Amino acid sequence: MGRGVAGAGHPRRSSRPIAVSGVKARLGQVTTAQHTEATDASPELREEYAGLVEEVARHQVAYHQKDAPLISDAEYDQLIHRLRKIEAEHPELASADSPTQQVGGTPSEAFSPVEHLRRMYSLEDLFSSSELRTWYDRAVASLEKQRPGEKPRWLVELKIDGLAISLLYRHGELVRAATRGDGTTGEDVTHNVRTIKDIPHHLVGDHHPEELEVRGEIFMPSEAFNTFNQTLIDSGKPPLANPRNAAAGSIRQKDPAKTAQRPLSMFVHGIGARSGLEPTSQHQTYETLEAWGLPVSPYTAIVESFEEIQQYLDTYEQKRHDLIHEIDGVVIKVDDFAQQRSLGHTSRVPRWAAAYKYAPEEVTTRLLDIREHVGRTGRVTPYAVLRKAKVAGSEVQRATLHNQDVVKAKGVLIGDDVMIRKAGDVIPEVLGPVLPTREGRENELREYVFPERCPACGTVLAPGKEGDVDYRCPNAESCPAQLSERVVHIGSRGALDIEALGYEAGLALTNPDMRRPIDADHIDQEALETSGASVAWGAEGPTDQTPVLRSEAGLFDLTADDVKDVYVWREVRKGGESTGKWAPSLYFWTKPQWDRNGELKKPSEPTANTVQLFEELQKAKEQPLWRVLVALSIRHVGPTASRALSSAYGSMEKIRAADEEELAGIDGVGPVIAASIREWFSVDWHCRLVDQWAAAGVRMEDEVDENTPRTLEGLTVVVTGSLEEYSRDESKEAIITRGGRAAGSVSNKTDFVVAGANAGSKLAKAEQLGVPVLDEEQFIELLNKGPEQWKRADD
Repeated sequence: MGRGVAGAGHPRRSSRPIAVSGVKARLGQVTTAQHTEATDASPELREEYAGLVEEVARHQVAYHQKDAPLISDAEYDQLIHRLRKIEAEHPELASADSPTQQVGGTPSEAFSPVEHLRRMYSLEDLFSSSELRTWYDRAVASLEKQRPGEKPRWLVELKIDGLAISLLYRHGELVRAATRGDGTTGEDVTHNVRTIKDIPHHLVGDHHPEELEVRGEIFMPSEAFNTFNQTLIDSGKPPLANPRNAAAGSIRQKDPAKTAQRPLSMFVHGIGARSGLEPTSQHQTYETLEAWGLPVSPYTAIVESFEEIQQYLDTYEQKRHDLIHEIDGVVIKVDDFAQQRSLGHTSRVPRWAAAYKYAPEEVTTRLLDIREHVGRTGRVTPYAVLRKAKVAGSEVQRATLHNQDVVKAKGVLIGDDVMIRKAGDVIPEVLGPVLPTREGRENELREYVFPERCPACGTVLAPGKEGDVDYRCPNAESCPAQLSERVVHIGSRGALDIEALGYEAGLALTNPDMRRPIDADHIDQEALETSGASVAWGAEGPTDQTPVLRSEAGLFDLTADDVKDVYVWREVRKGGESTGKWAPSLYFWTKPQWDRNGELKKPSEPTANTVQLFEELQKAKEQPLWRVLVALSIRHVGPTASRALSSAYGSMEKIRAADEEELAGIDGVGPVIAASIREWFSVDWHCRLVDQWAAAGVRMEDEVDENTPRTLEGLTVVVTGSLEEYSRDESKEAIITRGGRAAGSVSNKTDFVVAGANAGSKLAKAEQLGVPVLDEEQFIELLNKGPEQWKRADD
């Protein structure tokens, strides 16, 4: 039951602090959307709306495709509420591709797309008893109006913090499993789901439907999660951040054998399309599914009134950490299917069901320090180092503080007792100091001073642009922290999808000494001597290693021999307990083994992960152009803009040569991204990076069928309206493969406009500028024969 449009509890992949861009600045403006008298939108409001659309879309990609949300659900919900409020007051701004009109997120590229037989809806989120009461009364009144005299019964169940899944059974056989995706199209994860013991491959009993979509939630039970994490820690691997990300990441493993190693479970929570099954209610459906061997939650109940719903909410809020799985709220549904049909759906959510979100839990702990994290774009973000505390079922030692102004506004001092909470039950947040406990401890407290220089490289910090609250390190090329983040980003699913290039591997390549102990007293000498690492020593202890990567430009030139001697520092644990001491460990190669006589028994060799890394680096060279663009870390250029650019130009060379106005005219790009692209390519080392990747064999041009004639070489063509023979993407592809540029807006540089049915303002502008306008038949002729028979009036 993950985040759709309105959001749901969704933990982070990593415990590292993540900078939150532009969220806090707007929180004071956010209110529930309401209809007011429409007025013309000011330029400032239009700019705010465009920024919100882009930001929310970015967060949806991070949540649904990467399983790595950048902000808490509470903050995401507030952004969505602000977006809806603007659209309610200014409907002329709203468009069909606004995030408010979407369910869930676009399916990732990692798995084959699958269309659900029946749409998977998100649920309306409710955050208070009064909101729940309003929703309840509205549903009851609507039902009374449509079905006089009928009173609904309510099915209430816990909102599992996991990954929504749809299972398709035919005649009792499991034939497909798919994630929610955007509600209409998900990802085919059948092979991975088949490894989950709770999910039957064959339904038991008889009288199974011809076709049945079973909806449920995959999760990692709390106890199993803790046990699994301990095994990771004992083997020297970083623990998983939380059960939800553990479940989502497990299902999206490319190797089903890895999924099989994870202790996953599932509970069903509904059905979609069915043929040969006509249950009358939700609870009857659960009874039938359970009889067929499908796992059903033990926490479901049928209630008759609002008071009983409230009692259920209160009961499980107290029990939330004593359950099989993590929860972030309760789902309330009308039980009777006929009544559900009467209430119907909006474009986004059913009117007969809603999700009540529990308030974030709050606890008090000690603020031990405030440190800084340097992100991929150089943003320096303070974060709190806390005395370990248990919040919302998990232990917390770090919490976000967003920026230096937020630290001041909260009034916290290092050494304070502070109130913290899991915002949206996801990202820990410092709320403020517990002032009464300061008395008598004044000498222990100190004010936080934001650094003038980058904590990673020592460069003087500065705002990204005038008026920015966030400070950035301008040493983008050489700052080790930024380089590490960029290299990890290159390997991410949204970029070049190099599975073996995760955070630990990225650090080993760019900053292997990051966790080196501060003095010799913290080094385990016995472990050091048997590590196999060639540690150089100076007067004050181990000297710095020279990273094998000083720039991501050299990533594709690396060989296994280049990383042979790289070691990282790991904490030594004995009997599962921390010793407080550290030792070096070869990261990319195995430790050599010697016999009792001192003879080499087994030489060092690349680990299996290292072999996989270099195999995947070779494969990554063949990734399409849009992925290469994402991997370059151009500000604002994510998958959407990159796809638009690669579709419009087809090669890196053409993108580099395009001017800002031309780039801004591409659908999905616009002036802000266009300016960012031109700024990025104006930097010498960025261009050297692209050139070095190209020289190493990274694909810089999408493949073109050589048999297709280049009839549109150098021409700019805009397609508007609906064509019978071509979808929008197919018409763009046809133009690009023939050497043309498929633009999204009409200007003096447009050579042709193709107008299909329902062509609008673009057709009018073409006529105004004297741009030749072609119908579909003429467009096909243009594709086949070129532009010779059509000439512009000013040619």
